Amino acid sequence: MKRIFFTIGWMLAAIAAGAQVKQRSELTQTWAGYFNQTRFSNHWGLWLEGQIRTQDDLVDGFSQSILRGGLTYYLADNTKLTAGYAFVNHFPADNHPDVSQPEHRVWQQLQWHTKYSRLRTMQWIRLEERYRRRIAGDGSLGEGFLFNYRARYNILLQLPLAQEVKKGTVSLLANNEVMVNFGKEVVTNYFDQNRAFLGASYHLNASDNIQLGYLNVFQQLATPGRYRTLHAARISFFHSVDFRKKKN
Repeated sequence: MKRIFFTIGWMLAAIAAGAQVKQRSELTQTWAGYFNQTRFSNHWGLWLEGQIRTQDDLVDGFSQSILRGGLTYYLADNTKLTAGYAFVNHFPADNHPDVSQPEHRVWQQLQWHTKYSRLRTMQWIRLEERYRRRIAGDGSLGEGFLFNYRARYNILLQLPLAQEVKKGTVSLLANNEVMVNFGKEVVTNYFDQNRAFLGASYHLNASDNIQLGYLNVFQQLATPGRYRTLHAARISFFHSVDFRKKKN
């Protein structure tokens, strides 16, 4: 009997210790973005985007900005390959309160679209090579860069509330993205984050739309035992430009 009580006590102590080791933080942010895809010919186009994210309380400060560009090759109208570069600015945070941390990303992506009756899906697989400036012990910018790979899988479900997508059409949206880190400098957070989004889009025409909704991000930080949950209002403008000559 004593052994049973000892074992139960040891298990409870271990659970309590684990709960103490895991530190969770929550933030409420706003994510705004502009996403452009421009097509020059049957096979070639550009990917351009800009994003800005606040720090907390929806409108308090800034946490991150992203400028991303890429060259796109269309395998077909619904399937394309893109490769490019992104510059990410991490605004001052806990471990670098007085300076912004720059990050350079090289990225490659396969994206494809599928239509099932009225339901439309968009999926992509992206590989990133991330170079983040090191942070010194005093919170200043250090020498050199931390490097790791990150793989991302994104799926979007879109259900238009009309038979035809045109100006004024509203669509319901459900979106999820999983990110995984790998590389020799990744020690604890092989799982990086999961992003789940629910919202709606308003179509300005057949190809351009504004999306608005709620985003939940669960992230494992690089520091062992630290996790973060983000609740974000996300608003995005998706803009498509096609310079191909229209057939008469």
